[in-house]
Order: sequence, then structure tokens, then C-alpha cells
Amino acid sequence: MRRRDGLPPAGAAIALFLPALALLSAAGLGHAAQSQARIQLELERTIALPNVAGRIDHLAVDVPHRRLFVAELGNGSIDSIDLLSGERRRIEGLKEPQGLAHLPDRNEVVVASVGDGTVRFFDADSLAPVGSLSVGDDADNVRIDPKTGQVVVGYGSGALAIVDPARRAVVRTIGLGAHPEGFQIDSESRRAFVNVPDAHRIVVVDLDSGRVLANWRATHFSNFPVALSEASGIVGIVYRVPARLVVVEAGSGQAKADLPTCDDADDLYFDDARRRIYVSCGSGAIDVFEQAGGRYAASAHIETRPRARTSLFVPALDRLFVAAPSDSRAPDAALLVYRPMP
Repeated sequence: MRRRDGLPPAGAAIALFLPALALLSAAGLGHAAQSQARIQLELERTIALPNVAGRIDHLAVDVPHRRLFVAELGNGSIDSIDLLSGERRRIEGLKEPQGLAHLPDRNEVVVASVGDGTVRFFDADSLAPVGSLSVGDDADNVRIDPKTGQVVVGYGSGALAIVDPARRAVVRTIGLGAHPEGFQIDSESRRAFVNVPDAHRIVVVDLDSGRVLANWRATHFSNFPVALSEASGIVGIVYRVPARLVVVEAGSGQAKADLPTCDDADDLYFDDARRRIYVSCGSGAIDVFEQAGGRYAASAHIETRPRARTSLFVPALDRLFVAAPSDSRAPDAALLVYRPMP
């Protein structure tokens, strides 16, 4: 975030993914996880990202080809990582790449760059550029509308741009009043739930009509990450001031839980199969919450690395990827690969 598919059946994806992963003992960074009475996330693998300086922003996945893409904002680059072979290739010369997504139908990578306001398209196999357009300043989060295949980009002083990837053109803009941070799209209703922290709001919009359907008042400050569980009809929002996880009903915005969490959160995800929520934080931790009997409770606090706040949970692979920037103790940036347990 500023300052952030069909997929094959989960069982088939996991079966292909597991042989490539060495089942490493969770030493070092995994000590906190091992200290849990019931381990919920096991550090399974660390993938080094050499020659990556500065902030890492968003991650995206190409599940059919088992590739992970990493937006290295401070480095001006995108890394493509083959999760089976470990091969790493790079797109360079970008201006602060931030938003990132994979278009499965076109097998293209979409990159939004805050430095020049562009949205660029690359062939996911060759990484060759195949098109671009400008949406405006501060191009940020990118999501793919699962029903239409359109690209939705948050940008500027307050708008979503809906882009036709075939024509490389903006077909609609939706005003929000202030810069959008994290947002998620409901695949059935085509509603987008958008965090707009400078307006102290969560804005719900209809992507079909472009209308704003609701303006929910933020209960705390600096609401950056957001997640949606379509299965449960709930939205998760994490605030940074104070550090709180708030779960609300997707239809009404009514709060169901308001719990303390780790500091400087940038991503959260619902693990619907286990009825869990994962929150990744720049304070160097993942917080895990569980739902039971209609209530949510913290169940684990797992240490990662300082500033490792960007993450991606991929249900089809049953893995949580956490991006850790380099620092004085770890000269190489890295992807920490966690396997949910049990």
C-alpha cells in the first residue's frame, strides 16, 4: 500500500506445490511460531531476494504456472519467482512500482507505478512489455474484477479507475473524495469495499453503475488493509492508530469485533477453511485470529522480520507469503513462506 484468479482446485494446487518445498524446521525466524502451544503457521521456506533495496509493496500470484510476482518499490523493479524451480527474473526501470496483479485469461502482469502514474502490462512468460496507459498521480492498489476481467486501480486524490485490459483504456472512474488505500471486490455483487483513510471512511461502490452505495465511518484512524470473506459476508479492516482489527458485516457495516493487533499492518486475509484471519505487520509479526461461536479471538502472535508488513495468502496453494525487506541483520530481502497448520 501507499506509505497494495479461475484457480485450479485447492487440492490439485497443493499437490503440485508441495514437492518443490523443502520442509524446513522453523528455526530462527520461526522460534515464536514454535513456541505456540498449537502451531498455526509454520515457516516452511525462505526465498532470498538478492539486490533488492528499500520498500517492498504488493505481491501477486499466477497459480496455474506457480509464479509469484513482487513489487519492489524502492528498487524500481518487479521480480518473477518460479515457486517450483526457484528461478528468479526481473523487470527493471520502473518508477516506484506499487500495485500488482496477474490477469489469468491474458497471462499478463499488471503494474501500477506511483512515480509516474502509469499502469503497465507485461507478458507473464517473457516479461516483455505489451502495453501501458496513464491513470494519474499516485497509482496504487490493483485488483482484477473476477466477473469481467477488468483491472481496477486506486489512484490520485480519490478515485478508482476501471481499465479494459484489451484496449488498455480507462472505461470508467469512480470518485471517492480522498486517496484510496486497500480495497476488495465482491465477485457476485461487484461491490468494492474501499479504505479511504484521509476521509475517515470505508466507501462501498457499485462497479457496474459507478455509484457510491455506502459511506461507513471509520471507527479508528489510518485504515489501510482490508479483506473480504464472501463465504461469511464479512469485511475485515485493520487500523494503525490504534492498532485494531475490526470485523464488520458486509451488508450493513455493523461491527462484529474490535480487537487489538500488531503495529503497522499492511495486509490481512481470511482463511475461510480454518475460520481464521491473518494480519501481517511492519512491527515484525503476524497476528492470527480465530472465529468460533460468532466471536473472534487472538490465537497466535508469530515473529517475522522488521518491516515485513506486505503479504499474500493464496488459498489455492494454502500458503501465506510475507515479504521482508533487507536490513542490517538480514542483508538480503526475502520471501517468508508459511504453511498454515493443521
